[in-house]
Amino acid sequence: MIEHWLPILWFCVIGFGVLMYVLLDGFVLGLGILAPFAEDEKQLDHMMNTAAPIWDGNETWLVLGGAGLLAAFPKAYALILSALYLPVLLMLIALVFRGVAFEFRFKAHRAKRWWGAAFALGSLFAAFAQGVILGAIVEGMPLADGKYIGGAFGWFSPFSMLTGVAVVFGYALLGSTWLILKTEGAMQQVARTLARPLVLVVVAFMGLVSAWLPFLDSRIMARWFEGGNFWWLSPIPLLVLANAFWLWRAAMHRDRDARPFMLTLSFFALGFAGLVLGIWPYLVPPVLTIWQAASPPSSQAFVLVGLVVLLPAILGYTYWSYSVFRGKIAADAGYH
Repeated sequence: MIEHWLPILWFCVIGFGVLMYVLLDGFVLGLGILAPFAEDEKQLDHMMNTAAPIWDGNETWLVLGGAGLLAAFPKAYALILSALYLPVLLMLIALVFRGVAFEFRFKAHRAKRWWGAAFALGSLFAAFAQGVILGAIVEGMPLADGKYIGGAFGWFSPFSMLTGVAVVFGYALLGSTWLILKTEGAMQQVARTLARPLVLVVVAFMGLVSAWLPFLDSRIMARWFEGGNFWWLSPIPLLVLANAFWLWRAAMHRDRDARPFMLTLSFFALGFAGLVLGIWPYLVPPVLTIWQAASPPSSQAFVLVGLVVLLPAILGYTYWSYSVFRGKIAADAGYH
């Protein structure tokens, strides 16, 4: 019995960690992607200051997801890392580049413009690499006898490129609605101007990706159309469409600044839920299930003891940091 439920528990934990990373670090990456739209260096300062107190804690969720995958599903970890070595390496280098640029830009004088460009490029490449990783996993990897046989560029495909670009625009939408929440005046007007077309672009990309899924070798959407499953799963795509409509309208309402950001978070969460339901119960579609990839129950239970202590601590300081720095960020706010 424990052999059945422990992998399910760890699948939920890892999924939760990945979702939290996407939601929380996604808007910071979105700020970098939107950096070229800042009217001047002071406005870019304002954009970055909205995330300055909290951005560097968001990668904790990425570490939790990666460490949990290694501890609970070592076979999947080995396959994914060996198959996606190059995009994972690109993501990590870009995240480091983004982090260094974030800090150095506030200290620089003559090179401030160049560090701003580095912040934008690091954010763009990190977002694109994450989308490519997602697309490659969803599309399915070439395997033989449980080993990856696709070569260094087996992840490269039109579908993975599409998901890479889609994630870039998705994070840009998160960044724009975050700015609506955290700023006022000219900066907020820029964010509102960008948010509404971004909603349409993201919905279009979600439609393209969804239309492509049934034709993949991984048959990732087969669950949706087998045994009448579509009827009880249909509320998810309907909620996605309703959410998109509400978000499009909320982006222009000036009296409710929190609504666009909250609707964007729910938009991502609904898309993530639909993807997980399509993948289930595979970690590496279409051959490796969570039970096949799982480590021994004793190993999973041992790591679970640490998780019981660690997860509440992460949730606690995440809530504390966001609550302390809630509210609007003034244009003249400083970061040291």
